[in-house]
Amino acid sequence: MDKAKQLKYWIDGAESDINSAEILVSNKKYLHGLFFCHLTIEKTLKALWVKEKEDFPPKTHNLIYLIDNLENVSLDEQQVLFLSVLMKYQLEGRYPEYYPKTPDIEVIRKYLLNTKELFKCLNAKL
Repeated sequence: MDKAKQLKYWIDGAESDINSAEILVSNKKYLHGLFFCHLTIEKTLKALWVKEKEDFPPKTHNLIYLIDNLENVSLDEQQVLFLSVLMKYQLEGRYPEYYPKTPDIEVIRKYLLNTKELFKCLNAKL
């Protein structure tokens, strides 16, 4: 495994996804924006996985699983709760039998801000 190449892949993807989340939310594509918030954090956690374990990250979208299996990264209780919130907007949202309710715009903006803050916090550990 080329660690530098893997790190760049995940970090670049996360940076692109947070930008996409902002664009989508500003264009009233709220569920898609929240999906990209989830992707931002997922890819950042996968970069941290590569850094810590020097191995490919698992093929999972479960943010809780990823953070629980990182030994050198800890989050406070509010951040972990936020990961649970973002989980509602991940892969399952692509299937017709599961379509999450769109929150109010104030809540969406809060989620976007929380994602940016968590992204910054996690990125600092890289």
